[in-house]
Amino acid sequence: MEANRSIPKTIDGYIAGFPKEVQAILEKIREIIKESAPGVEEAISYQIPTFKLKGNLVHFAAYKKHIGFYPAASGIEKFMEDLSAYEVSKGAVRFPIDQPIPYDLIREIVAFRVKENLERVQTKKKKG
Repeated sequence: MEANRSIPKTIDGYIAGFPKEVQAILEKIREIIKESAPGVEEAISYQIPTFKLKGNLVHFAAYKKHIGFYPAASGIEKFMEDLSAYEVSKGAVRFPIDQPIPYDLIREIVAFRVKENLERVQTKKKKG
């Protein structure tokens, strides 16, 4: 994000601040997250789009040359083999904007994170 941009209050506002071709990618990722996580709540957290379902689910952000996707460390770990073509860190993956975005993989990772968050809540209820 460029330093001179104001911090958006909504995901719509965040997406609107990028060129049309990047907006299309961000909207598609947003749509996949909403389809894969019924009842997900949208927010801006850490100044980027955040999706919450019984806790943080995933985040994404656009940069000059890539889309950052943040499915928590567990989401990266579980799909490490599938993500091997991309630059990854403990809780993040970078999808280059000039290459096809792996939307199906994003869908799988979000579904995994939904299951993980819901199971965590169930486990807490059983213990409580």
